[in-house]
This record gives sequence, C-alpha cells and structure tokens, in this order.
Amino acid sequence: MQAILLHLLAATLYGVLAVLFHKQCRAAPPQRHCMGRKERILLLIALVLHGLGLHAAMFAGDGMRFGFGLAVSLMLWLAVAFYWIEAFYARLDGLHALVLPAGFIGTLLPVVFPGQHLLANAASPAFRAHFIVAMLAYSLFTLAALHAMLMAVAERQLHSGRLSRSIAGLPPLLTLESLLFRLITIAFILLTLTLGSGIVFSEALFGQAFRFDHKTVFAIVSWLIFGSLLVGRQLWGWRGRVALRWTLAGFIALILAYLGSRFVIEVLLEKAGG
Repeated sequence: MQAILLHLLAATLYGVLAVLFHKQCRAAPPQRHCMGRKERILLLIALVLHGLGLHAAMFAGDGMRFGFGLAVSLMLWLAVAFYWIEAFYARLDGLHALVLPAGFIGTLLPVVFPGQHLLANAASPAFRAHFIVAMLAYSLFTLAALHAMLMAVAERQLHSGRLSRSIAGLPPLLTLESLLFRLITIAFILLTLTLGSGIVFSEALFGQAFRFDHKTVFAIVSWLIFGSLLVGRQLWGWRGRVALRWTLAGFIALILAYLGSRFVIEVLLEKAGG
C-alpha cells in the first residue's frame, strides 16, 4: 500500500510539472530556460517519491522482487534522473514534453501491472552490480531514444520553417547530436559490461549455466546495432536521420530483450490463464 501511495503521489507531481513546464515554455522568452529553480526542485521531489515507491515495492518482505511494471518504472525513473542532471549542462527545454509523460507512465505501471517474482541470488554483490549496470544501460538508451525523437521533431520543424517556442530554444542540431552520441557511447559501454558479465559469469550471477535464449539474442542484436552505429559515426560520419533510425532500432531490440518477455509472461499469459 505504501508503494502504491508513493507512486500515485509521484504521478500527480509529474502531471502537474508537465502542465507547469508547458505554460513556462510558452510564456518564457526564447533565450530563457523553461526549467526554473521551482520546476527543478519539484522534479527532484517527484524523483525522490518515485524512487521511494520503487524501493518499497522491490524490497517488500524478504529478498528482492521484480517484474514487468517495476522494470519499466525503474528504467524510466533513471532516465528522468539523467535528464534532471543533464539539464544543468545543456538546454533541453523541448525534451520535457517527452520525459515528464514518460515519468508519469512509469509511476503508474507498477500499480497497473503489479506482477512480481522473487529474484534468485539477489543477495549476491556480483548480481546486484550486474543488475545496476544493466538498469543504467537501459535508462541511458531510453533517454537517448527520447533524445532522438526530439531531434526528429526539431529537424521536421526546421524543414517546414515552423518552429515551436520549445524547439526554437534548443541548442543547434549538431550540439544535440553530439550529446546523443555521448549518451549512446556511455550506454554501449554499460551494455557491453552487462552482456559480457552475463555470458561469462552466468552461473555465479544467476545460479545456472549460460543459455542462448531469445532474451540474449535480442540483447546481442541491440549491441550489434549500437556498435555498428558508433563505428559508422566514426568511419563514415553517420548523422541525421540515419543515426536517429539506428538509435530507435537498437532501442526497440533492447526493449524486446527483457521487457518483451516479461510482458508476455506476466501480462498476456497471466490474463490468458486467468
């Protein structure tokens, strides 16, 4: 009950912030940031409530519990947290239109999909390190995907000659693109560590020998897509729409790697069985 209440409070705050940001961006002059001190503090409070709700749900009772709703919620919580930090160093006013609804949805998913299972070996420090690195990789790729969608909207508006206030206040596309590849590079390193540790130390981490299942296949496909994108950027200068398409394709493959299987098992099959 405590976890549900915290998630609902966080969802309310995310919703209020989405309205505040929208009004702030419409009223503010182009040279002024939409995220003022008040909005930054409110977003931090929403993140704290969201994080406390996740902790209460994951560590209710003995052991560590996890499931589809919690997985997406944790991934989106980290993505919003990275956005909050990133906003100190770059002007990303237009990104709030994607990040805040994502945070709102993330807080409600554990309430709508409460299915959880007890994680084996959760007490192991090695497993927890593997889990944290994997979630960081997922969240950074999520933020990169949102970033890519924002760039696609900006590029479309530039070509049409009709710029909204929030898009007009963004840094140049080249700056946004540089930031996107910085996110992808860090996330790719974390994904490499996740895959490498999961394959080499599978028995120590999960208590069973490595299995080449669909989750592993999609994770490797995602790793190959993002690796190819980084190589293409370095050797052939890939950018623009090509980079955006590869980013979204890699993100979809990564989502299918874990969240797709959890969604089928915990939501579709559970409903079919019920």
